[in-house]
Amino acid sequence: MTQQTAGRRVVTNIALSLDGHYAAPRDPRDMSWVMPYAHTDVARDHLTSLWEPATTALLGRVNAEGFLGFWPTVIGAEGADPRDEGFAKWLVDADKVVLSATLGEAPWERTTIVDKPTAEVVEGLKAAEGGDILVLSSASVIKALLAADLVDRLAMTIFPVFLGGGPRLFDDGLPAGRWTLASQATGEHGTLALVYDRIR
Repeated sequence: MTQQTAGRRVVTNIALSLDGHYAAPRDPRDMSWVMPYAHTDVARDHLTSLWEPATTALLGRVNAEGFLGFWPTVIGAEGADPRDEGFAKWLVDADKVVLSATLGEAPWERTTIVDKPTAEVVEGLKAAEGGDILVLSSASVIKALLAADLVDRLAMTIFPVFLGGGPRLFDDGLPAGRWTLASQATGEHGTLALVYDRIR
């Protein structure tokens, strides 16, 4: 069995609470629970290791609006961590594909809006030239790719907080499969960064 598929890898990254949720129960857009842990060395190094080999960012509309509204402002900001600035520059320069049925045209440079099923879009991206396809925290996109067994590398940061409810990343009924641990790191406040590769 090989650990990687030929061609471009689909790499997903998301933050999870210790009790397995990616968003708080009352307001899925409230990510304040992430902030004390996202600025740690382990979280920054984890993200850097994911974007460096990637050439395409794949996002849902909500995350695109959040990421692309915030990250460009980090470039040149006083006191910005070089890893944050590096990610911001990568995000601006990378090819971006945003999955949306409501956006007509992209308000961001180097961005394509696509209204097609997630799996179909990713199959097309995998067939093209380029580096890794990085899915940044877009839970709906990641869930669709997991259901279609199209994730090659599954990256997570686990933050030591219970949200007590809210949506979960891993639904029942996912395709059975084995994964191998590619890397692990622990950091400040008990943050844990994990990367698993799909064994095919």
